[in-house]
Amino acid sequence: MSAKQAKGGKAKGGPKPVATNRRVRHDYEVLETFEAGISLLGPEVKSLRDGRANLRESYGVIRRGEAFLQKLHISPYEPATRANPEDPTRERKLLLHRAEIDKLAGRVEERGLTLVPLSIYFKEGRAKVELALARGKHTYDKRAALRKREDDEAARRAMRARGGAYRH
Repeated sequence: MSAKQAKGGKAKGGPKPVATNRRVRHDYEVLETFEAGISLLGPEVKSLRDGRANLRESYGVIRRGEAFLQKLHISPYEPATRANPEDPTRERKLLLHRAEIDKLAGRVEERGLTLVPLSIYFKEGRAKVELALARGKHTYDKRAALRKREDDEAARRAMRARGGAYRH
């Protein structure tokens, strides 16, 4: 155990995700990633800390110079009955620098590009979302990626069966 871990700090390796959207890398070609803060209410933060969020159908939009996350589902926090928002999939504001918003707005206007969240995590006590600027894959691209993954797995299996090293 390191000295930092003994004092209650976190080990290296980055923040642990609260929720991830694993489907994104299958359905989209990720071109670039960004980190953004999320504007949340208190009970939503508590619910996130419990790991009760779903990114499956969420996406980002840019309107009037501001970035928002649509359809992010954060389950209501049970002990906070009155303070919970009415709609668990309400629109949430993303906190980005003006230059980042302008850059994203220009890129999203291009044909076929979209903003999709990859994961939500806490960094130094603040909720963050990892956004990806992505282009949708065609069905044949998905099939090719799946075939390549299966071929790689078969090759690894064959290497393990032979003892892991090439023999003459």
